[in-house]
Amino acid sequence: MAQSLAKIYVHIIFRTKNQDILIDDNVRVELHRYMIGILNKWECPVLKIGSVEDHVHILCMLSRNYPVKKILEEVKKGSSKWLKTKGSRYSYFQWQNGYGIFSVSQSKIESVDKYIENQQEHHRRESFQDEYRRFLKAYNIEYDERYVWD
Repeated sequence: MAQSLAKIYVHIIFRTKNQDILIDDNVRVELHRYMIGILNKWECPVLKIGSVEDHVHILCMLSRNYPVKKILEEVKKGSSKWLKTKGSRYSYFQWQNGYGIFSVSQSKIESVDKYIENQQEHHRRESFQDEYRRFLKAYNIEYDERYVWD
């Protein structure tokens, strides 16, 4: 085949270090824009991004040219550095070491989009830990509870 083609949708989730409550209304919109810019640079067009105080959800297409680990490293590193410039409240900001990345069928794009859009409401009823465990179970991912949370 002469041309390499791919269309892989993913749902990415990662959290602030130590569950710090730092993604507030003062920075949320700008943070999302900044992360979208980084993902675009790494050829991962964003369909939806949403966050609550301690974690982010991203629905995007995955680049066929760069490894997932490198893309997430750049998004987390770049956005963390940027957020630290937004005032003393954020001067020690960090993301957790790990992340979750889950495949999304094209037929489920709309429902994942709505899920991410409704994060604020959703987390009035379910904790991050319960949400993340639900994703791990749904995707049949084995994990050790001792190493999931940092």
